[in-house]
Amino acid sequence: MPVPETYVIVGASLAGAKAAQTLREEGFTGRVVLIGEESTRPYERPPLTKGFLSGKDAFDTAYVHEESWYADNDVELRLGVRATGIDRGAHEVRLADGERVGYDRLLITTGASARRPAVPGADLDHVHYVRDASDSERLRAALESGDRRVVVIGAGWIGLETAAAARAYGNEVRVVAPSTPLRRSLGTELGEVFAALHRRHGAEFVTGEVAKITESSVVTTDGVETPADVVIVGVGAVPNTALAEEAGLEVDDGIVVDASLRTSDPDVYAAGDVAKADNPLLGRRIRVEHWANALNGGPAAARSMLGRQVVYDRVPYFYTDQYELGMEASGAWVGAYDQVVYRGTDPAAYVSGDTDELEFIAFWLSGGKVVGGMNVNVWDVTGDIQALIRSGRPVDPARLADPAVPLADLL
Repeated sequence: MPVPETYVIVGASLAGAKAAQTLREEGFTGRVVLIGEESTRPYERPPLTKGFLSGKDAFDTAYVHEESWYADNDVELRLGVRATGIDRGAHEVRLADGERVGYDRLLITTGASARRPAVPGADLDHVHYVRDASDSERLRAALESGDRRVVVIGAGWIGLETAAAARAYGNEVRVVAPSTPLRRSLGTELGEVFAALHRRHGAEFVTGEVAKITESSVVTTDGVETPADVVIVGVGAVPNTALAEEAGLEVDDGIVVDASLRTSDPDVYAAGDVAKADNPLLGRRIRVEHWANALNGGPAAARSMLGRQVVYDRVPYFYTDQYELGMEASGAWVGAYDQVVYRGTDPAAYVSGDTDELEFIAFWLSGGKVVGGMNVNVWDVTGDIQALIRSGRPVDPARLADPAVPLADLL
């Protein structure tokens, strides 16, 4: 009788858990081992800076599966154990406790870690980074009493979401960043929309580079000192590629994989935040750190491991919730557009205070083609926006801006 194959997944994350689920749903009857360094079973990460952090949702809503699912589906869930190495020749994963787990196919879904600024005080007790459940729980405990002086370092998505949560608890909030919030991803004009939103809710912005963090303040390089009881750092993430690097896999700001999510080793795959994948739709390799990539990438990698024909070319997608603003964005337009078209409320009118309405869609165009779209408090349009991006067809900017023209009519 042939020996059943063993598929090992390192990283008990959303991507890893969904990959395990897909293996079983696709009929794989061999051994499935899901290894995670955290002691908590796989969960989704958006609540860490959204619903759970703000106190709106219990953490139970974040779990990918019920606790019994793993045993019911014969998935060996190994929690609280760290993978320390991969022996590609022997087809084994080394664990911190000395055990070696053999594999026929291996999937790496180790995600990313919060980037830590190289400044004095970055590791003080009142400095918070949000990457896992314990981080979010600790930060929530620091915020929920209110009346604290909170300084957020970084005005990206994590920084602004945690700032909104801190204000909702009644804390004094200042955001320290080198320039307009979200300028790199949205541009200055749209970044100012988010800055205006936060100012309307009582947050302040301090422009500057952080020089040091003390027990009671954050100090910029030009000497501005901002009092702080709680400091939150949100300055990006670093992919957890150490295992891949040590194993000699190709790494370039992420584990390099092809369109089927296969690494430079034909028996090793990668998905989620840690993977830098060849996306045929975009015509380049891209690493996406958002929830939808883990949700869809894990299953795609599982099918690829099973020998199915897989081309992972999804349109990148992410979302945010801040105060009364809900937003979804599709595409990968950073550095790849030459025009922005708005449909709905003029964002500049909101920034200037001429309107309190905040309902619009922003489209990023390159050569007349839609390469990205962001709908703010406008719903049920993501499918049409993604279809416009996938079509690769030039659009009439005037019709694109006209709310009376259904987006489907532009396809």
